[in-house]
Amino acid sequence: MDEATVQLLCPECTKDWQVSPGELPDAAEMYHCPNCHASRHTSEFMRTDRDLRALKQLG
Repeated sequence: MDEATVQLLCPECTKDWQVSPGELPDAAEMYHCPNCHASRHTSEFMRTDRDLRALKQLG
């Protein structure tokens, strides 16, 4: 079975990538872009509402 992933998009540098929800902090916790090191709530990096729902359910 394939592991679920969520799509992320940095609001500052526009880097996009995918990661397993289990590798991310909770939606309200701070997360840092691996490219530009911008710090925002994890929820602000979610590309779509579906990705945010998956983070909350599977994270």
